[in-house]
Amino acid sequence: MYWESLPATDIQTRVEKAIHQNNHYGVNKIPGWTAHTLDSRIFHNEDVLQVPYVSAMLHHADHRGCPTQGITDELFEGTRQLELEAIEICAEELMAGKPGMQDGYIAAGGTECNLQAAWIFRNLYKRMYHAGVHQIAMLNSEDTHYSLWKTASLLGIQQVIIEVNPTSRQMEPLALRQKIRKARASGIEYFIVVANMGTTMFGTVDNIDLLTEVLDEEKAIYYIHVDGAFGGFTYPFTQPNNRLNFSNNKVTSINLDAHKMLQAPYGTGVFLIRKGYLDYLTPTDRSFMAHKFHTLSGSRSGANAISVWMILRAYGSGGLEAKVKRVMDLKRKMCTELNNRKVEYIHDPDMNIVAIHQRNMVRDVQHHYNLVPDNHDHPTWWKVVFMDHVNESMVQHFLDH
Repeated sequence: MYWESLPATDIQTRVEKAIHQNNHYGVNKIPGWTAHTLDSRIFHNEDVLQVPYVSAMLHHADHRGCPTQGITDELFEGTRQLELEAIEICAEELMAGKPGMQDGYIAAGGTECNLQAAWIFRNLYKRMYHAGVHQIAMLNSEDTHYSLWKTASLLGIQQVIIEVNPTSRQMEPLALRQKIRKARASGIEYFIVVANMGTTMFGTVDNIDLLTEVLDEEKAIYYIHVDGAFGGFTYPFTQPNNRLNFSNNKVTSINLDAHKMLQAPYGTGVFLIRKGYLDYLTPTDRSFMAHKFHTLSGSRSGANAISVWMILRAYGSGGLEAKVKRVMDLKRKMCTELNNRKVEYIHDPDMNIVAIHQRNMVRDVQHHYNLVPDNHDHPTWWKVVFMDHVNESMVQHFLDH
């Protein structure tokens, strides 16, 4: 085998050229993606080696395992304490959990968090009820993130998909009830229910009380996982008394994505679950395990965990609330203008996404602004996402088209 080695100058040139070819936040108009720049308060360009995140990367801390189950790794005890503190803030302050009653860790993103939750519940059903995988299904709305399709496939379980109302994007109660009955008639007895705290296309927040009411009336056996990958760092500030958190005893696990609204580096999710459930990942033969490494990923970058702690502490709850308020004010301004122009759109009042109907789109405007459709082959809706890099002039420019 052979490949050519390059001198350091050539490597740097190639990388700089590749980066230059990318779109850039602040230069290109990118209001269509649920992503943005790194937070400049934390990831600044002044003396890059002094940036704490870069220092953490160079230190190369390995944060394998779950810090809330006890820190036994003396090699990286210092930085693992920061991860533990970040998890406690997310679980107890943001998601209304009781002190010390949640486990969690910084994962590689929302997809891993969703898979981690479903993996736990599948094992729970197998061990507690002696269920076969053919008796277990994931239940979610048709607007749920595609990672749930991956999860069901990887775990070998079935999927029950509930149709939504085309205007509200909420699950239809009758469709929910019928699908549960049909699933049970086909031999499915155990459900892993995913409730959305902000879908990535419409920003829809599922009505969790409707979900649980129907499930209970149908006497279904279920556990609920909240997918807050998009809304987890927004919705708790716009609806502080919401029901998609640990104050609701129907909720067992939650997923947050720090690389969206929190502006942490890509590959930074937050997995949270009530105490005791990680035990369902303990192998029956533990002779090869020195510690409880109850995480889907093995070795994890301590730098990403530290970045979450840094951002949470740099802003505090008040700073993050102000950040959310700014983008929500901008979104409300757009909605007012769209109403004045009689433009058809869908939105959740407490989330920072507006989906505009295809018939209202001027030719090529969606491509000019890098908007994302609900269906790439036959689009009906195009979404505008209000993130930190989206400003008033960008919104006005978009409306003027």
